[in-house]
Amino acid sequence: MESFNVAILGCGTVGSGVAKILLDIPEELSIRANKKINLVKIVDLYPGKSASTYNLPIDLFCGGGKDLTREEASRYIEEIITDSSINLVVETIGGTSDYLHDVMLRVLKSGKHLVTANKAMLAEKGNDLFSAAQQNNVLLGYEASVCGAIPIIKTIRESFTGDKIIEISGILNGTSNYILSTMQNEGLDFPTALKNAQEAGYAEADPTLDINGGDAAHKLTILIRLAFGANIDYFSLHKEGIDQISKEDIDFANEMGCSIKLICYARQMNGKIFAAVKPMMVKSENFLSKVNGATNCVQVNNLYSGKHYFVGKGAGSLETASSVVSDIVFAARYEQKAISMPELKNCELIEAGSIMLPYNITFATEDRPGITGLVTTAIGSQNINIDTVSHNRHNKEKAYFSVVTMPCTLNQVKQAIAEIKQKAPGLLLEEPKILPILY
Repeated sequence: MESFNVAILGCGTVGSGVAKILLDIPEELSIRANKKINLVKIVDLYPGKSASTYNLPIDLFCGGGKDLTREEASRYIEEIITDSSINLVVETIGGTSDYLHDVMLRVLKSGKHLVTANKAMLAEKGNDLFSAAQQNNVLLGYEASVCGAIPIIKTIRESFTGDKIIEISGILNGTSNYILSTMQNEGLDFPTALKNAQEAGYAEADPTLDINGGDAAHKLTILIRLAFGANIDYFSLHKEGIDQISKEDIDFANEMGCSIKLICYARQMNGKIFAAVKPMMVKSENFLSKVNGATNCVQVNNLYSGKHYFVGKGAGSLETASSVVSDIVFAARYEQKAISMPELKNCELIEAGSIMLPYNITFATEDRPGITGLVTTAIGSQNINIDTVSHNRHNKEKAYFSVVTMPCTLNQVKQAIAEIKQKAPGLLLEEPKILPILY
């Protein structure tokens, strides 16, 4: 049987999982690939620690088992790139440094397949990587970059080719979903829920990318490019995080029969793309409202076949590694027939303020009569129809209440808030919180 040789760059959580799977089930993988898949080299700065921690053979590591300087690691990486016997390189170093981008580019230009879980690199600097893969007739595999073990990339790329995707929505970040779920189910405030997530191992010591929407936006950018063939700029994508979600917001959501989720949403509209990552109130009849804990879920809405849901673990060593290995098997089996990314067309992002959606607007005001009437009158003056107005909730000297609108634009809502501030200066004790409602 023909050999197919693999090298791994970086042997942390994901890289070690890839190595373990390749070493644990080589016969099964080789049968599926119709080639003998061999793990031949690993480059890691701390091979002794990695080999011991993850129970891997030390002789697979470059450098004879001693710790490497960055210069030594770079030299071994260069040897792998120029080694004609190596067919595929797995990148699990992570980050978006120019150095790593150059390494990935040179791997592809050398005629080797490249598999990565690096969503940040693909979202922010991926265009020339995909171009290099096409020009050199090699695979750039990235199944593991979106939602870990959920096979959403291959499904969109292969299974939906007879249909047209019109909308994607979903929960693409497990850490934020774990935090919001515990806030809702256990009545916790955000700081406490975040601390619990860190103690449980779901949130990093620095959770910024998870809670500010950045990680989810990386994944949504990749899905938009694949599903719609649209080249969008990650940095232009509208992003909001969950750090401002309060216990009062959760209470209002419960009152409305909703769950608050960090939702990734994208839709094709007249040749343009509306896309955003932001907290939304998801109605209980929507399946996404029931996805709790660190679970991920992607909803794909097709023109002909309707809605499809993909649910599973979005992170974890072996979960993510299994997706990396699936790309390795795919590359080994299909080689030059493998497809990385369709030809992309430049696509304009629709300004978020112009999209019609129902909204929940939460106001914090002085606790005195007549305030609800003043607020609802200002909302009505912007031609916004009101669905419901909640009961007041009191927190010390503040009164909290929410107004649920019928579909309108965010620009209309902001104009109504500006009118309230003009007519009653000082009435609003906090900036109103505006959350779209997803049915």
